[in-house]
Amino acid sequence: MLRPNKTIACLVLLLSAAGFSAPAAAAPAGTAPAGEDTLRVCADPNNLPFSNRKGEGFENKLADLVAKALGKTVSYTWWAQRRGFIRNTLTAGRCDVVMGVPTLDMLGLTRSYYGSTYVIVSRKSEGLDFSSIQSPQLKSLTIGVHLIGDDGANTPPVEVLGREGIVDNVVGYMIYGDYSQSSPPERILDDVANGRLDVAIVWGPLAGYYAKHSEVPLTVTPVTGTEAFMPLVFQYRIGMGVRKGDEALRLKLNDVIARHQDEIDALLDSYGVPRV
Repeated sequence: MLRPNKTIACLVLLLSAAGFSAPAAAAPAGTAPAGEDTLRVCADPNNLPFSNRKGEGFENKLADLVAKALGKTVSYTWWAQRRGFIRNTLTAGRCDVVMGVPTLDMLGLTRSYYGSTYVIVSRKSEGLDFSSIQSPQLKSLTIGVHLIGDDGANTPPVEVLGREGIVDNVVGYMIYGDYSQSSPPERILDDVANGRLDVAIVWGPLAGYYAKHSEVPLTVTPVTGTEAFMPLVFQYRIGMGVRKGDEALRLKLNDVIARHQDEIDALLDSYGVPRV
């Protein structure tokens, strides 16, 4: 999944399970119990559709599937995905696998089990019919985008809209949001549904899941027209991440993915995850 650019990675890492670019914040933690019969997972306790403490995210369900295939049970180290997530969980030895990560040199990465893309989300009632990030229609719409932090890091949509001179009608939402609320990144999609925004350009799995459960019918359209802005990337491959050098676990996870890809695809379908 990634990159050519660490900035681009940060948002996908947060949304897919390993963000670490914003200022540190207090986070619930603990060490997953060790044992040969345990799959020790590093995860965010409040980050649907990916994971939460109740086990409702698709990465929670994926962890259950993997553990069952390996003859193990799942235990978690919970840590909010902020700066230091990997350092304080996986690298610290509190847990052994992050269920969803893009390509990162600091991790041992399994084969990918899905790819996704940024999408444009709008109310179905508005009948908006475009997919290109270069569409002239964007100049007359109120657009929501996610922001990563106060260190100048921008997501791909923010970068491209800025280059296109589309600035005054763009509304930024901090990706980390208010952690006291459930699934903080969803606030941007709340504002599409309630009409404060005309569209939002966000990471696909978040949008697909929200649209699947929204009382207001929403349209989710994969972003096109991005080739001119390379090396910015809007599509990413996602795998599981383990500590560098843990080849034994990485190979076991690769085998599970290969043998259970159909089940994984069905799981992702059930959460509305758009795939490329």
